[in-house]
Amino acid sequence: MSRLEDALSSFDAANAEDPSTETVDGQPVPKELVYGQRMSARLASFAPGAPEAVQLAARAQHIRRWEVPRDTYPEGRAGYLKWRTDLYKRHGEIAGAIMEDAGYDADVVERVKTLLRKRGLKTDPDVQLLEDVICLVFLEHYFHDFATKHEEEKLLPIVLKTWTKMSEEAHRAALELDYAPEDLALIQKALGHD
Repeated sequence: MSRLEDALSSFDAANAEDPSTETVDGQPVPKELVYGQRMSARLASFAPGAPEAVQLAARAQHIRRWEVPRDTYPEGRAGYLKWRTDLYKRHGEIAGAIMEDAGYDADVVERVKTLLRKRGLKTDPDVQLLEDVICLVFLEHYFHDFATKHEEEKLLPIVLKTWTKMSEEAHRAALELDYAPEDLALIQKALGHD
């Protein structure tokens, strides 16, 4: 087994402990395990030659996220941003320890931590690639359920903000996803295509 396979397998083992599940093919599967595997699958289809550090960061994106619930931070935007920032650091630390065990050197570990912190969006091609994949996975797998829980006035700016983070290549890929008609209509409305 290569060190990449070893690290990805260990990320999966960590995420397999998630007590929250999602039904996949009629079976309950730990949510963060499913998320990590969806990230890897989308990365492989969107950017087959992605650098190893991006492959690692994609799979570790939400590693053990359930251990720090959103409701342990204050309500509101400031509390949300603090939660997200703390999670980025935590994900990097957990992923880094696993990677060191798999034989990665400090430079690669630090690179993955940088990617997980999302530093350099729009200027660092690897950070942009990771963000594109995050947005595509959200739109493909999570947007529909998210949209059913929120009013249109809240959803339209979220779609626009998501779109703004993405590259032109990701925009093209996003428009090729198979959406429910109401979701596609909402996305088109947010983008001014109605």
